[in-house]
Amino acid sequence: MDHPERGGVTVLEPADPAAVPAPRTEPEPASRWARALAGAGYRALRRTPLEQQLVPPMPDGPGVTPATVPPSPLLVRLGVRLPDPVWSWLCRWAGWLGPLAVALFAGVLRFANLGSPHALIFDETYYAKDAYTLWDRGFEGNWPSDANALITAPNPVVSPSDTAAFVVHPPVGKWIIGLGEQWFGMTPFGWRFMVAVLGTLSVLMLARIGRRMFRSTLLGCVAGLLLSVDGLHFVLSRSAILDLIVMFWFLAAFGLLLVDRDKSRARLAARLEQGLGADWWHLGWRPYRLAAAVCLGLMTGTKWSGAPAILALVLLAGFWDSSARRLAGGRVGLRDLWDFAWSAVSVGLTAGVTYLATWTGWILSSPESGKGGYLRDWAALNPSDTWGWMPDWARSLWHYHHEIWHFNVNLHDPHTYQSNPWSWLLVGRPVSFFYESPKNGQAGCTTAECAREVLAIGTPFLWWAGIAGLLYCLYRWVMRRDWRAGAILCALAAGYLPWFNYQARTIFLFYAVCFVPFLVLAVTMMIGGILGRSDASPDRRLAGATGAGLLVVAIMWNFLYFYPIYTGQTIPMDEWRARMWLDTWI
Repeated sequence: MDHPERGGVTVLEPADPAAVPAPRTEPEPASRWARALAGAGYRALRRTPLEQQLVPPMPDGPGVTPATVPPSPLLVRLGVRLPDPVWSWLCRWAGWLGPLAVALFAGVLRFANLGSPHALIFDETYYAKDAYTLWDRGFEGNWPSDANALITAPNPVVSPSDTAAFVVHPPVGKWIIGLGEQWFGMTPFGWRFMVAVLGTLSVLMLARIGRRMFRSTLLGCVAGLLLSVDGLHFVLSRSAILDLIVMFWFLAAFGLLLVDRDKSRARLAARLEQGLGADWWHLGWRPYRLAAAVCLGLMTGTKWSGAPAILALVLLAGFWDSSARRLAGGRVGLRDLWDFAWSAVSVGLTAGVTYLATWTGWILSSPESGKGGYLRDWAALNPSDTWGWMPDWARSLWHYHHEIWHFNVNLHDPHTYQSNPWSWLLVGRPVSFFYESPKNGQAGCTTAECAREVLAIGTPFLWWAGIAGLLYCLYRWVMRRDWRAGAILCALAAGYLPWFNYQARTIFLFYAVCFVPFLVLAVTMMIGGILGRSDASPDRRLAGATGAGLLVVAIMWNFLYFYPIYTGQTIPMDEWRARMWLDTWI
């Protein structure tokens, strides 16, 4: 304190001990390993009540946010002052309003000029036509060789043949694509409509999933924003291709399991409050887990590449139940095995029944030769004394699956845009879905030569940051036992690692869209680490917010820079070459 009456000398007066908070003391680490970590700057997690360890509170929402919220100091400093009831309502519902705003942004991007290019791009030549015949007769049919030109002509003609087609993917994704064709006709907008809907909804889901995982509405919205500006997710959201649909069901299953985790742990916490123990066999009715299993069945019913996710999420759900029991003081023993067994039975059986139900159209088609789905008549033409007790449709379906398996594992035909999964995270070899080279005066070209391309490639800055994000999650899982990092790594491994078993097969980068949401969650978790703890010093938080903000802005700029080659816009050839950062992108 400055005392002028004492000659302006600064004198430190003794303060009232009760008015000065005592410095926070950290407990002395117990083990040598813990002391070594503390010496390197690591701090042990604070002890929290058991109920909050089981179910951490949400950051906002009804029942969490107070009825009256004080005005934001930042907005007040900027001269913005909303009425108190409006501001309190916005804070209370921020957990929905923020994700919905991000999803609206993603939807505008995805639906803008959705019908361009006016063509069947890449594998749309299969799935758009299969979807049409699936809705028309219950199974996929063949088309004449000039069908693409007839469908995209100024006066389109839709005339599939009467014969069944051999298709190598289950029907769920094509049923979904065909729904848009039923509403808007056999047009590019029609066959892309439902995929764009699912792409937009997946952004909303990821924002809510991120909020639930990190208990932060801000980080949830960051996750949704990053997914909305990923180039691979964006391109596939605007293409009638099955892999975006696989991703949608995978993400939905993961999100439902997260809800199930919170619900079951809340039930366990309530049991502890009643003075009961954690050693009980059944954690109650699990509707969200069963809904997740249905989504896994629909995922596999879109492409078989979704099958490994069933095993991964079964194990994840079992580990979550087992760890909840141990946290609540339960004994290690048969109940841990029961958690895994019950998870496998409930999830696996429900997913299997759902998958079988997706073949209903094929099963109900005519078993007469040449009148039903492909190989629907196989059992009638190949009677068996050994397996004759099985229904004809079951024998035929089993044989059809054998043929699909044989095709998929032996697909080794070279393709210009095939890639090895080792290069996927580096974005080594994207896939050109559509390309034209219009000359001056054609398709809006104003220079001597232009390029028009739809390139299925992830936003490079996001994917390269994703590598760092995965390393950060690995650190959090191994060193801090962070369940969120383990869940992200488990889901990403389920969508990525199985492809390493088929490196000789013809595979493409766009298969990776299945695990893109979890790559985004890894980046978001890293951004949370960059921001720092909520109780960090203001300087640390300012530096963290600056670094995190610069990363997000760089990713968004990178998306905008590549936007013309995501959407098939006509640009000068020099500008197109400037965007080909690697020789392997051409």
